[in-house]
Amino acid sequence: MSEQKVIILTGASRGIGLAIAKYLLKDGHKLVLVARTTEKLEKLKQEYVDAVEILTGDLKDLQVGPKVVQLALKSFSRIDSLIINHATLSPVKRIADSTPEEWRSLFDVNFFSAVSLITPALPHLRKSQGRIILTSSGAATGYYSTWGAYGSSKAALNHLAATVAIEEPDVTTVSIRPGVVDTEMQVEVRGHNSVMDEKDAKKFKSLHEEGKLLKPEQPGNVMARLSISGEKELSGKFLSWDSKELEKYQDC
Repeated sequence: MSEQKVIILTGASRGIGLAIAKYLLKDGHKLVLVARTTEKLEKLKQEYVDAVEILTGDLKDLQVGPKVVQLALKSFSRIDSLIINHATLSPVKRIADSTPEEWRSLFDVNFFSAVSLITPALPHLRKSQGRIILTSSGAATGYYSTWGAYGSSKAALNHLAATVAIEEPDVTTVSIRPGVVDTEMQVEVRGHNSVMDEKDAKKFKSLHEEGKLLKPEQPGNVMARLSISGEKELSGKFLSWDSKELEKYQDC
C-alpha cells in the first residue's frame, strides 16, 4: 500500500469516477466523494466507514465546490489530491441551433465548477505538494459536429490545467484524455445519432457493437495512480491515458 492520501473525487457514482474510487479505497486512501446521486456513494461509505465522506450535490451550483473542500478539511484535516471527473455532454447541437444559455449551462458544469473546486483547494494542495487530475477528452483537440460546447469546455479545462501548472509549481496538475469508455455518457452519445454527422455516429455505434469500448478501470486506474504519485514533469500536460509517458501508471 502506498502512503495514505486524502483525495477529493467528483463524478464518483459511476463510470470512470466509480472505478477510481474503488481503486483508491482498496489501496487504503481516504476519499471525499461527490456526485449528484447518493445510492452508490452510500454503498462505498458503508463498506469503508472511516475512509469515505460523501457530498451529494450538483457542482453546477458554484457554492458546492467550497463546501467539498471544507468537508475534506473537517473530516481528514488535509487535501493531497483533487480529481475533477464530472461532466455533461449536452447540448449536442449544431452551433446554429444552440443558444448561449445552453452553452453557459454546460460551461457551468464542465469548467466553472472546476474553478470553484481548484481555487479553495490550492492553499491546501500547496502545503501537501499535492496533485490535480482532470478528466478531459479527445474532443478538446479533435472536432465533432454538434459537440462544440463540450469540446470547447474541455479545451478550456486543458488551458486551466496548464495555467495552474505555471502558477503553482508546488502542485502537479495533469489533464487526461480517457478515450472512448463504456459509460453512460457513451449511451447518451449513441442516443444523439440522428443529429450527429453520419460518420461520427457510425464510429461510436461500431465501437460499441464491436466491443471496442474501454473498461472504466483502464483510464480510471491510471488516473488513480496519478493522483497518488504523479510526477512533477507531467505537470501542465494533456495526455492520453495510454500514452508512453504514462506507461508506469498503466495496468501491467
